[in-house]
Amino acid sequence: MAKTTFQSLILAKHPKTNIVPGATFKLVTNPILTADDLKDGQVLLETLYISIDPAMRGWIEEGSASYRPSVEISVEVGAVMVGVVIANVLASKAPTISAGQKVFTFNAGWTELAITDAANVTPINLPNGAKLTDSLGVLGFSGLCAYFGLIKEADIRAGDFLVVSGAAGAIGTAACQIALLKGAKVLGTVGTDDKVSYLKELGCDALNYKNKDFAKKFEQKTDGLIDIFFDNVGGKILDLALSRAKPRARFVLCGATSLYNSGNTAIIENYLDIIFKSIRLQGYFMNEYADQFAVTTKILAQWLAEGKLKRSETIIKGGLAVAEEALAGIFTGTNTGKLLVQVKEEN
Repeated sequence: MAKTTFQSLILAKHPKTNIVPGATFKLVTNPILTADDLKDGQVLLETLYISIDPAMRGWIEEGSASYRPSVEISVEVGAVMVGVVIANVLASKAPTISAGQKVFTFNAGWTELAITDAANVTPINLPNGAKLTDSLGVLGFSGLCAYFGLIKEADIRAGDFLVVSGAAGAIGTAACQIALLKGAKVLGTVGTDDKVSYLKELGCDALNYKNKDFAKKFEQKTDGLIDIFFDNVGGKILDLALSRAKPRARFVLCGATSLYNSGNTAIIENYLDIIFKSIRLQGYFMNEYADQFAVTTKILAQWLAEGKLKRSETIIKGGLAVAEEALAGIFTGTNTGKLLVQVKEEN
């Protein structure tokens, strides 16, 4: 029997601090979408994978200053949660997209089915040695963000000593490996001993910031002082890194996961180190390099094919029903590498 409904996950309540599974979002049922619902230039999409990213916490903050406007709660039924997805094209009324193609898009969201303009989707063309989920991970925004942060913003060089916070996340694992390829020495900070072991397998040194002697060990590991700090976390680790920085160290600020749920503004206790050591703190937005995405993806793909860059991903099965818990879990370290929710099996 043909399906008559599909499900979507809508925002039910703007969180004040932590995301609360069962309260922040709500699963809703909708009448089925078919090819008959398409207008000229549109495509019907079936979601395969949802990208789970720390930045999403900012998108659902009431009055968010994030680059993505806050997801508004509709008075009637609420708004579908936004996010990048990999989808299968079920039907198309656009000459540029064909049924059966795999695409990624920001215009579907957390839903099993969606209709959008063909201009809003990007066909996925996998290079040798790649798999579908790489387009959201090491060959997608995560890999690109790490590359631009290190190569363009930090101007990484052979012999640099780099410290990466959140080093076992999607961007962190890519940053560690790219730095090693460029001849840097890398220390990563992570939240479990298993992740310490994983980073050491990649060729990095690593510390568990949850260990009680972390600050002492961090000081020992940074006895030569830090050339580059690639920050995904913010907060106390950023402060600690400032105290261990070389004069004119380059601090690249990619994210601040320790702050997203706190509701607090970061306070830098070692602010004077920035002045006295002439440290450069540089935030950046990946889309500033949009004109370089294609050529950079080819570089990443070549490294992946040659085995110089390894994919790292955590895929949670269970569909939309587990997406909310997955988003909450990214802030407690449930993932190693790119975090994805599988909504439907690949064909």
